Parts: sequence; structure tokens; C-alpha cells
Amino acid sequence: MVYTKTHLEDFIENLYTNIGIHHPQQLNPEEISAKLGIVIDYVDGTSKCIEHERFSFIMLNQNLSPTVQWQEFAHELCHLLRHAGNQYTLPPFFLKMQEWQANSFALHFCIPTFMLEKLELTDHKQAAIAIIAQTFGVEYEFAEERLERWLIQRAMVYYG
Repeated sequence: MVYTKTHLEDFIENLYTNIGIHHPQQLNPEEISAKLGIVIDYVDGTSKCIEHERFSFIMLNQNLSPTVQWQEFAHELCHLLRHAGNQYTLPPFFLKMQEWQANSFALHFCIPTFMLEKLELTDHKQAAIAIIAQTFGVEYEFAEERLERWLIQRAMVYYG
């Protein structure tokens, strides 16, 4: 089946390809941040990102599980790569939009379409979700949302 990828899917695939990441086993915050020149620090507080002069930092809550840290890394990376300005000074509706974008980015970044398409998934939905969660190192609910979006996008080919 052939369907048109979104700009976000193309952006993420190009980013990964440009830094030599092609397989789910390569998906981890330390490797990705090193290749992108971003410093990761683990803190006892809320995950966030900071840009200062020429340096970019992502601070991840050290008390979270590795799967949640991975998901939060992707969320914060979106802010660094695709947003500008200080969120504390943004109007509420703009802040809400950026958070929605970062959540969507995280789903696609942690479970890239070009890698998801290569998986052999069962027709049993719960088993497919478990395979995705394990393969990409994300929480079950996160994998479930990503699978739902991917299936809807693929179904649009038939109905669109």
C-alpha cells in the first residue's frame, strides 16, 4: 500500500537518516543527543529543554522510567528543533499548540513511520501494541496511540 507521508514523517526520517540511525535498536536519547550536539542532564525535577547561546540542553527527570524518559526526550527535542522563544511568555493558545505539536512529534520520533512500516505486526491489536512498545522502548499506551494514528492514516488512503 502506498500513502503520502506527512511533513513530520519526512522530517523525522531525514533527521534520523542524516545522523545514521536506521533501526529501532539505535533509538536512545544518549546516542541521538550526541549526534545532534545536545547535552542531556538527569535532574530531580520536571523534564525541560534550554537553549543558551550556541548550546542546547535537555534535562530529563531522573526518577522516571527509561521508557518515559525516552518519550519526554522526544517531546523536549521537538521544542529545540521546531519551536522558538520562551514558552513562559507565550499566549495560552500558542503554548497549547506547541505542546500538542511536541506530543505529536514525540509519537512519531519514538516510533518513526519508516521503522514502523518494517515491523511484522499481528492482526491482534493488543499483541501488535505490545510488539511496538517493546521494539521502540515506549509505554504500552504510547504505542497504542501511535498505532491508532498510523492505522487511521493508512485507512484514509482507501476512503480519502
